[in-house]
Amino acid sequence: METTSTPAHVGSSIPETAFGVWFLRTHTWEHHVLRVAINDLRRLITTPLPAAPVMVDVGCGQGISFRLLEQAFAPQRIVGVDCHAPSLDAAREAARAIGTPVDILQGDCAALPLPDACADIVFCHQTFHHLVEQERALAEFHRVLKPGGLLLFAESTDAYIKSWVIRLLFRHPMHVQKSADGYLQMLRTGGFHFEPRHVSLPYLWWSRAADFGLFERLGLHRPKPGKRRETLVNVAAVKPLA
Repeated sequence: METTSTPAHVGSSIPETAFGVWFLRTHTWEHHVLRVAINDLRRLITTPLPAAPVMVDVGCGQGISFRLLEQAFAPQRIVGVDCHAPSLDAAREAARAIGTPVDILQGDCAALPLPDACADIVFCHQTFHHLVEQERALAEFHRVLKPGGLLLFAESTDAYIKSWVIRLLFRHPMHVQKSADGYLQMLRTGGFHFEPRHVSLPYLWWSRAADFGLFERLGLHRPKPGKRRETLVNVAAVKPLA
């Protein structure tokens, strides 16, 4: 494993609360949020993948994703980028526990410390709602991807981020939060291509912060697609070849 670092510019993101940093180490996060998202994103990919892709995990945090990405994509190398130095200490430990080489970089999603066209896949899971300079970050994802490369984008929408329980426990820049349609339009404007079959709108229990799906489990409420406020959006988007 090669571990490197660069000076961090952290002005484009909002730091997580102490509760949030703790929550990202829990079984609930790894198995009910991260693992489910990776499996869903893998299902949305319809183009052939390189046999051993180079993956960039933007906002990698404590590196909980590394083992799951290794299992799902068999990459030749993972590059984990995050601006939070204490989380990267844990990410280095996580990197040592897998067989895939991992580079750990301290840096900003809006100014990635990576060369142009160096990655086959950029993985962005529950990171974008922390970012203030979202358009700049998306342009960076586009820049570091090879032509034909994949952006695996999994995000919570404003309906979830602006709920009372998330406002209480976590910290986010509220003025940049978007709906599912807003994120999809942003990806298109940012130069990424995808079709409806490459998009998923999961409606998972943990993303319904008003009642955590209790009313549905009791049979009191059955929201239907198209008639509900979507709380999650997953996209497997491609950087066009030309």
